[in-house]
Amino acid sequence: MARMRFGVFIAPHHPPGEHPTLQFERDLRLIEHLDQLGYDEVWVGEHHSGGWETIGHPEMFLAAAAQRTHRIKLATGVVSLPYHHPYNVAGRIAQLDHLSRGRAILGTGPGALPSDARTLGIDPVVLRDRQDEALAAITALLRNDEPVSMRTEWFDLVEGYLQVRPLQEELEIVAAVSLSPSGMKLAGKYGLSVISVASYSEEGLQALPTQWGWAETYAEEFGTTVHRDRWRVMMPFHIAETREQAFSEIYDGLAHWHNEYNVDVLHRPGAARTEDPKAFAHTMVERGGAIVGTPDDAVEAITRLVELAGGFGTLVGFMHDWANHEATMRSYDLFARYVIPRVQGLIAPLERSRDLLAQNAEGLMKQAGEGILKAIREHNAAHPRT
Repeated sequence: MARMRFGVFIAPHHPPGEHPTLQFERDLRLIEHLDQLGYDEVWVGEHHSGGWETIGHPEMFLAAAAQRTHRIKLATGVVSLPYHHPYNVAGRIAQLDHLSRGRAILGTGPGALPSDARTLGIDPVVLRDRQDEALAAITALLRNDEPVSMRTEWFDLVEGYLQVRPLQEELEIVAAVSLSPSGMKLAGKYGLSVISVASYSEEGLQALPTQWGWAETYAEEFGTTVHRDRWRVMMPFHIAETREQAFSEIYDGLAHWHNEYNVDVLHRPGAARTEDPKAFAHTMVERGGAIVGTPDDAVEAITRLVELAGGFGTLVGFMHDWANHEATMRSYDLFARYVIPRVQGLIAPLERSRDLLAQNAEGLMKQAGEGILKAIREHNAAHPRT
């Protein structure tokens, strides 16, 4: 496995009430901040209803982010393929790749909100089949040199050819995986990367140890290859100088998110309102559904998550408004400064160098002192009157 990478997933999940224009600007500034801190990638979602997830056209948003950033990769998180003609999806991501100078990632999914599918008159039952059909067209358009023709129940493609190809020689395509095997099947079928988006739920955590096996099974069946290094696992985190501070900063915001969004808006199966924010937060963290605490706590939690999954390439932090803006930005800063380098092995050589010097410092200082005295004696011998 290569050195672990780190990203942030901006669905976004913002409570209604803030001016949309300023909210968009706040998210763009967050991406700028992540770029400056050295995060590897940022994901921006597609949602059209519900009030909380306000970015409906991630390629447009990421095009704006591309003009403000320099190195961070920009991923659609994710394009709901059944809502779009595949030719337009392939063309937009190729355009974004040029605007970002080769930093685009195409994240794909079937569509997260049934209300979005209803708006477009699509039966939610057919979403995953349509995602499969769309990927067949999109992968051919992005990877092959010949025109592509397809006819399905919901789109026709007649000698489709991208006159502007992606800037990257191989633009990464990613399948979103929730709880069912369908996303891993698509990854195996088309040789795609994977992002596990439900890994912070109890069910999602339980599925992690077996999910990668699904991808390998389907890759063998379809004659492709998949790589753990291109598997992303999503997990919310909030970091502060002390564990008590980290928890105190998220109690109210986490409970509000859970009660108002998961329960009242989504009616997520099994979700019940909480009247005890403190107990809810601690239980969620104890069950592995979030990383909250100090940088050391975060390193330990990431180590456990890697062991549970059997290894993956990128940890993607789920962006939230559980804490206020200042505390949230400080959390990303602390994570970049003290968690990422520890996990990536960048701190151990510094500590080793420190320890080696400390072990030999007494002798080295004695030798240095002797060298100074020697130079003084030689000077006095050569210049006795100075």
